[in-house]
Amino acid sequence: MIKINLLPHREEKRKQLKNDFYSLLLLSAIIGGLIVVVVSTYFGRLQTAQAERNEFIKKENLKLDEKIAEIATLRQEIDALKARQQAVEDLQGDRNQPVFLMDELVKFTPEGVYLRTLKQDGQRILLTGYAQSQDRVAEYIRDLGGRSDWMFKPELVGIHSTGIGTGRDAKKVFDFTINVGIKRPREREEAAASQAAESGTKAK
Repeated sequence: MIKINLLPHREEKRKQLKNDFYSLLLLSAIIGGLIVVVVSTYFGRLQTAQAERNEFIKKENLKLDEKIAEIATLRQEIDALKARQQAVEDLQGDRNQPVFLMDELVKFTPEGVYLRTLKQDGQRILLTGYAQSQDRVAEYIRDLGGRSDWMFKPELVGIHSTGIGTGRDAKKVFDFTINVGIKRPREREEAAASQAAESGTKAK
């Protein structure tokens, strides 16, 4: 009977398998390392590209902020110029205001009312005078507030009974003070246009 010793052969095979296993591990490690390097490089490039994009956006935002600041400055300058232009137009229009004002006062001062003083303070005037009765003062206030094109919102500051003259010429009158607003020409035009628009709307 022939006996064959297989132990050396099995040992060799076991060593070969072990070597193959270690080779595969080494190859896997190398491949894994390469994958990690490739992936890291790829994501690194992505991060770099994103950082560059972010930097570009920041720079563009700074440019936009500068342009917005310039626009805001231009708007302020435009508003200032408009305000100056409006002031000049108001001054030109105000030159004729006293004429219109005196005409309105003559037109709407009823009989029995006598103006004593007129004092202007900005766009308000203070009227003082005498009236034969309180009803005359009330009528005067209604006319100034409802019929005048140049005056608005009259307010009765004060009224009291007093006497003027002496002896037979003495008369009992009412001393009154009225504060009333006056319109600029452009304000009068704007009010007229607004009333015309309202009238047109109602007519429809």
